[in-house]
Amino acid sequence: MTASAGERLGSGRPGCPAVDNLLGVTSPRILVVQNDPTDDARRLGDWLIGAGAELVTVRPYEGDELPTSLVDFGGFVVLGGEQAAYAGPDGGLAEPWFADLKKLLYSAVGEGVPTLGVCLGGQLLAEACGGRVARSTNGPEIGAGLVAKRDIAEKDPLFGPVAFTPDVLQWHEDEITVLPPGAVQLAASARFPYQAFRVGTRAWGLQFHIECDTAMIAGWAAMSAASLAAIGLDAETVVARCDAAMDDVEDAWRPFAERFVAIIEGRVGTTFLPVIEA
Repeated sequence: MTASAGERLGSGRPGCPAVDNLLGVTSPRILVVQNDPTDDARRLGDWLIGAGAELVTVRPYEGDELPTSLVDFGGFVVLGGEQAAYAGPDGGLAEPWFADLKKLLYSAVGEGVPTLGVCLGGQLLAEACGGRVARSTNGPEIGAGLVAKRDIAEKDPLFGPVAFTPDVLQWHEDEITVLPPGAVQLAASARFPYQAFRVGTRAWGLQFHIECDTAMIAGWAAMSAASLAAIGLDAETVVARCDAAMDDVEDAWRPFAERFVAIIEGRVGTTFLPVIEA
């Protein structure tokens, strides 16, 4: 495992915190799985660290091994990527580590480890728990937009305080088509109904991105200029609209990231939430 710039590997105690020897305080230790070199934790990582968390980033595409359990971590974040979360025509997964990553996600749900899956990470969470992901029949969803929070989300400790129609950044061709058994749908949009969900009491999946900054979006647009043009989108316009939404995205999702850390630390409870039977 490796730690990127700004990440600190604390001494760690089994089960959750790492110890900041300089300050003598404990901080929640979060495992971050980065699936794609172009999609790091970026602003989400900054927000989590700003809330006091320690991030330990694993990059399997560079040869890092996934841990076999989450006993040394208080939280778990799985990031996005251009890969497919589901098996291809030959029955194989897009990446060799996806099978083990799905097992780790399934374990996290069962063990009640606070977990957040972003875009591909949310799709992998859905697949790991019995949901389904497929290429969208509505085409790609790309650029700045809004999602609508469902009424039931008001009772969710992580989503409850989020605005009714928060700003988000979209960049996906696949979508969750079936939620896992017992999952709670938390947000939707007109073309893609499963924009956010909770499975169990402490695992959340997002179809959209909250981690991106303008440079990340610009990099994706540059790599995808031809494919964007093929669906009637101008790369510069996509980047400009995403850039204009960055402050609103931060207003919505920085507090969300801070609440995620608070849940890990036990300052926001989740035990009152029902686990819906399939």
